[in-house]
Amino acid sequence: MSQTVDRALSILPLLAEGPANLEQVATRLGVHKTTALRLLRTLHEHGMVYRQEDQRYRLGARLFALAQQAAENLDVREIAHPYLVELNERCGHTVHLAVYEDNEVLYIDKVESRYPVRMYSRIGKPVAITVAAVAKLLLADLPEAERRAVAERLPYPAYTPRSTPNAAAFLKELATVREQGWATDLGGHEESINCVGAPIRGVDGRVVAACSVSAPNVVVTAEELLALLPLVRRTAEAISRAYSGSAPPDVPDPDVPDPDVPDPEDK
Repeated sequence: MSQTVDRALSILPLLAEGPANLEQVATRLGVHKTTALRLLRTLHEHGMVYRQEDQRYRLGARLFALAQQAAENLDVREIAHPYLVELNERCGHTVHLAVYEDNEVLYIDKVESRYPVRMYSRIGKPVAITVAAVAKLLLADLPEAERRAVAERLPYPAYTPRSTPNAAAFLKELATVREQGWATDLGGHEESINCVGAPIRGVDGRVVAACSVSAPNVVVTAEELLALLPLVRRTAEAISRAYSGSAPPDVPDPDVPDPDVPDPEDK
């Protein structure tokens, strides 16, 4: 990166801390005032900074408009898909991606298991919100008042003896999920199906989606599925970094074995 561009970009996080005058900008950049003024004028011309009446500079409206536009155009499914495929290739089980929209948790992507026993979940279909791992992750991140309101208006179907029985139990589980940063569904929707999931976060740290790995217990036991949790969490963290733009994409190399993942063929 050229020195001029580097210096200009360095001004933006400085002004994010609050308005600053020319001398403060020059001092922080370690340059002469004339150099700092030239950079500020260029940024001002493009709407990235704004000069106030007190001669201090702050971030400009154009910068916020670009950030908003970029956020609106982010497609978490498109960003996440290659990571979900990689996760599926490593573990062999069904991988889901879900979001919370209009008071429902919906699957927006799915990568099928390599095994003949398949799940009946479908993209666009709502999940069993009181038991699904992805639903717990998405609802656990809601503000407390909203989380409580959602929990209290939900019905609690007894899908299996392990289903969440009521709002109090659901809120308690959501608190645990919020604290630990992962979730499970161990036979809560279907007795024969287990699931582990992790949250995908945006640049503000809020949960924007959740991914999970699911498998029937005729393929792997609940304990064997839980052993995949480190891989699921790393995948979610990689998607979060790619989605928020906080680091270069780092889709794992499929040719490099992952020590945390048991070989599904070794059974």
